[in-house]
Amino acid sequence: MSQAANHVKWCLNKASKEIEECKKHGKRLKHRGLLKIKPNINDAAKHIEKAEHNFNAINRFKEIGFSDWSIAAGFYCMYHCLLAIAVKFGYDSRNQTCTIALMELLKEEGKISINQKFIEMLKEADIEEIQENKVIEMREEYTYGINISIEDETKIQDLIKISKEVIDKTKDIVFKK
Repeated sequence: MSQAANHVKWCLNKASKEIEECKKHGKRLKHRGLLKIKPNINDAAKHIEKAEHNFNAINRFKEIGFSDWSIAAGFYCMYHCLLAIAVKFGYDSRNQTCTIALMELLKEEGKISINQKFIEMLKEADIEEIQENKVIEMREEYTYGINISIEDETKIQDLIKISKEVIDKTKDIVFKK
């Protein structure tokens, strides 16, 4: 079994256990993993709509002097694309690493054809392999750091370009018959 398959299995078990605990204690059902659900193109389309909303926010934040938030908008634009793909294939994800593992598994199984760079942009790196151009690294830097603007305009332009590519590829995957 591949590393992605093992991680997805762990995520499914995690969510299942958390749901059972909620039921046992009479709490609202919630989880921080992956649940197998009925595939839902309508919800996938709503995730794409949310991705496009976040895509539009990238420039809007920059225009009003909040370019640090442009990075978070780009990250969540891409992440909602992955959630759209997950829902299309019958998964509810509440965990970023589980979502990424699911994308890797779907790719391994030949169910999706997606450029690995889109997955890598959102994947947390080990300490020794941190890369500045990964959107997850930039999101952490600009969300938790002290900088309130992005001086390097190419960072935002690159983010816009890759976000648009991810949206387009997601639409191809989700609406493919």
